[in-house]
Amino acid sequence: MVQGLTIGDLAARTGLAVSAIRFYETHGIVVPVRNAGGHRRYGRQDIRRLSFVMAVQSLGFSLDEIAVHLRDLPAHIAPSKADWARISGNIAEKIDARIAKMQDMRDRLDGCIGCGCLSLEVCALYNPDDVEGRAGVGPRKLNLG
Repeated sequence: MVQGLTIGDLAARTGLAVSAIRFYETHGIVVPVRNAGGHRRYGRQDIRRLSFVMAVQSLGFSLDEIAVHLRDLPAHIAPSKADWARISGNIAEKIDARIAKMQDMRDRLDGCIGCGCLSLEVCALYNPDDVEGRAGVGPRKLNLG
C-alpha cells in the first residue's frame, strides 16, 4: 500500500495551487508515486523541493535552471545534507555572479549603458556612426545576459 501526501495535502503545506504542483511535476521537480487507484502520492521531501523552488524562483532563476540543479537528487527519499550543500553552493555562485553584474550596472547607469541609450550627443563619443548598432538590438556595451 502506497502512503504519502495527496496533491491537496502538498498544496496545503506549500501554499501552491494543485495546478502549479502538476506543472512542477511535468518539469521533473517532484515525482509522485501512484497508489492502486492511480492517485498521486508525494513524499514529505517534496515539500522541501517545492519550497526550494519557490525561494530560488523569487531570486529570478528560471524553472529550467532550477530543474537542472534538482535532477540529480534522489526522487523518493529526502536529499542528504551533502546534496543540499552541493546545490546551494552552485546556486550561491550564480547569485554572486548576478550580484556582480547588478553592481556593475548600478555603477555605470550614470554614463552610457550601451548604444541607443541615453543621448545621441554623448553616444557619438563612444559609438561614432552607431557602429555598435550593427551588432544587433539592445545595449551592446553592458552585457545583461
